[in-house]
Amino acid sequence: MSAPTWDPAQYLRHADHRARPLADLLARIPDLPGAPPRIADLGCGPGNVTTLVADRWPTAHITGYDNSPEMLSRAGAHAGPTSGGGHLDFAPADVRTWEPVRPYDLIVSNATLQWVPGHVDRFADWIAGLTPGGTFAFQVPGNFDAPSHRLLRELAHSPRFGDRLAATIRHDDAVLAPETYLAHLTALGCTADVWETTYIHLLTGEDPVLDWVKGTGLRPVLTALADDPDERDAFLDEYRSALRAAYPATPHGTPFPFRRIFAVARKEA
Repeated sequence: MSAPTWDPAQYLRHADHRARPLADLLARIPDLPGAPPRIADLGCGPGNVTTLVADRWPTAHITGYDNSPEMLSRAGAHAGPTSGGGHLDFAPADVRTWEPVRPYDLIVSNATLQWVPGHVDRFADWIAGLTPGGTFAFQVPGNFDAPSHRLLRELAHSPRFGDRLAATIRHDDAVLAPETYLAHLTALGCTADVWETTYIHLLTGEDPVLDWVKGTGLRPVLTALADDPDERDAFLDEYRSALRAAYPATPHGTPFPFRRIFAVARKEA
């Protein structure tokens, strides 16, 4: 699966809903050993949620890493000194190959690892790059069996679109079960806290679920069909109709259940 082209403006259209899981993750992270701490944010996107990390640890030196030039360009607006005397910067990196070149007190990743096949195989290197008593924490979407993703896979594998799109879509095993993450993290010598939550987002506007997915899961399809607007529009029309049936609007908005998986792993001090 080739890397999708990202649209920061589209991604940020649901920024409040997307930021909430990171806020919940950060609330469970224990005190960090460094003074000031050094933090890596893997898959920082447009940088808006990296600022939440800076709010939690205002003295920290935080580096956000991403492989999207579009996202890093937007994130650069947040770079510089933080309110507590820390510093926030951003750098290009591919999470599939990134390794710590210096010890970190916290390595955090928000809604990124689902894009990294075999990401649990990277955990050992990342945990090895933590200072004693440091933390590795992440959250990933756990809704690959939800209608939004199941319908996307089915349409991408349909006779009309399969030849062009089947290889672009993540499968339902893009993330693992919470108990599997727990097993991997404890096997690496960490004290691990793993849980899941289903948020019921109330989305507003016309076709809001489609608008949401345009910022994330639909990016590989939009990238693959960028040179064929007619096929792109045909795909979106079919997908839009399916989503309307799966997520009917109410007078107050469109309920959009979204399951997330969280893990906080503390390295032995």
